[in-house]
Amino acid sequence: MNGAPPSVPLRPRLRLGVNIDHVATIRNARGGDHPDPVRAAEIVASVGGDGITAHLREDRRHIRDEDLARIQAATSLPLNLEMAATDEMLEIALRHRPHAACIVPERREERTTEGGLDAAGQHNRLAPIVSRLTDAGIRVSLFIAPEARQIEAAMKLRAPVVELHTGEYAHAAEGEERAVQLARIGDMAALAVKNGIEPHAGHGLTYENVQPIAAIPQLAELNIGHYLIGEAIFTGLEGAVRRMRELMDAARG
Repeated sequence: MNGAPPSVPLRPRLRLGVNIDHVATIRNARGGDHPDPVRAAEIVASVGGDGITAHLREDRRHIRDEDLARIQAATSLPLNLEMAATDEMLEIALRHRPHAACIVPERREERTTEGGLDAAGQHNRLAPIVSRLTDAGIRVSLFIAPEARQIEAAMKLRAPVVELHTGEYAHAAEGEERAVQLARIGDMAALAVKNGIEPHAGHGLTYENVQPIAAIPQLAELNIGHYLIGEAIFTGLEGAVRRMRELMDAARG
């Protein structure tokens, strides 16, 4: 024996999904075609992003219907379609067949998605939607608060993925309050894995707060959008995505 310490297996690479909604928000502020969210998707693919997330809202405030097919045609990255649990959005998802569909709560008056989906309280509404998406070969995710009852609801709905809402963690004061929220997310990620569900996370993540989340070993993917598009104004989208990727990789060791 050469006395070398045993090698420690690396944790799986944490995937980065980039939400490009707010490129479309800027476009829609003036009308026309610029800036094009498709170009953003191409840049994300070129600098190490693992997926594209887009939320087609009822009021079409950013991503539009025609953007979906264009994004799918422009890049081989998997498309994660965020959608409300409505008949209209179900039919659109079935028509476009994205890689994944993340069911999120949606209220017309909100600025962004506020809180997680109440999967536990909406089982009867969600069950047929989850079933039809699954039958179409679309991987279903539920955007939920990091709570045991919501994980249990995802199990009953047979959703293969949950995305844990990190907003309370992101907005908590540093110190004990943030530590409590971080522990909740870690515990629920572990509970999801224990029950055969792949946990993702997202909402409010920045360069400053992403690493403790990225270090949670059970998490398979982070979805980050608004912050990266905001940083891109100053550093360019390539630089913003690369920096987030570096931070995530460093957190995983």
